[in-house]
Amino acid sequence: MNRLLITGATGFIGAPAVRAARGHFEVHATARAPRAPVPDGVRFHRCDVLNAAEAEQLVADVRPTHLLHLAWVATPGVYWTTPENHRWAEASKRLLSAFVRNGGRRAVVTGSCAEYDWAAAGACRETDPPARPHTTYGRCKLAFGHWAETLGAARGVNVARARLFFLYGPHEHPARLVPSVARALLAGAPAACSAGTQVRDFLHVDDAADALVALTRAGLTGAVNVGSGTPVAVRDVIGRVAAACGRPELVRLGERDTPAAEPPLLVADVTRLRDELGWRPRIDLGTGLDETVGWWRANRAA
Repeated sequence: MNRLLITGATGFIGAPAVRAARGHFEVHATARAPRAPVPDGVRFHRCDVLNAAEAEQLVADVRPTHLLHLAWVATPGVYWTTPENHRWAEASKRLLSAFVRNGGRRAVVTGSCAEYDWAAAGACRETDPPARPHTTYGRCKLAFGHWAETLGAARGVNVARARLFFLYGPHEHPARLVPSVARALLAGAPAACSAGTQVRDFLHVDDAADALVALTRAGLTGAVNVGSGTPVAVRDVIGRVAAACGRPELVRLGERDTPAAEPPLLVADVTRLRDELGWRPRIDLGTGLDETVGWWRANRAA
């Protein structure tokens, strides 16, 4: 069986990706520390990818045939501009180089919708003119993705770049949209929100994990948008969360300003994902939000 190394394996996306991959690969999961329990059949390796010696030794020990690289700085309010993005880009280059040297054949590296030019955003297509990201995070993701493709082409390794859009689900960082609204309303507190007129592309994290594993198993190369392809106003997401919490009267739309840099429309064109990979989401937005609110209700201290 092919050996898959998943970095960032205990994170918001990594944990469901590990679960989704178990039936298809010999899974080796890595992160700085385990998050108990490690799923049956998965081998966990404690490793700091930013530490060059640790990362290179891990790849030499595991000798994975496949790589799903998720690890990166992702703290809300920090990751857009932090210089740590540059450290992660360099660490990711070292990791991928070690993967190639040790016989790796197929790599999926995760990018972001932040790689697109949000000033001209709308339906984002992988074939659009060169992206012009406006944040340090987006620029580093884009530069690393291009570098990874170039290395893969030179060394005969298939490389795909998964551009993730707006994910939600259990275990999301509490400061993000869905959990911040849900946690406030479940506590009986007002939820201060923007007007919510921005239109976005939301995808449940379990679906995103399934798409990433499907992409890892396939031979598709280049940039691939990972989203639902369905435009939804942020205020409608907030409304569904409020209904699931049973406290719609506590929502304060328009109490917060919408950041000037936020585009009115940002949605994935999922033609490659749907037609070339043959993948479609299984969890509709309403069901996913209801399930997510249920998880926060049961885990209010999380």
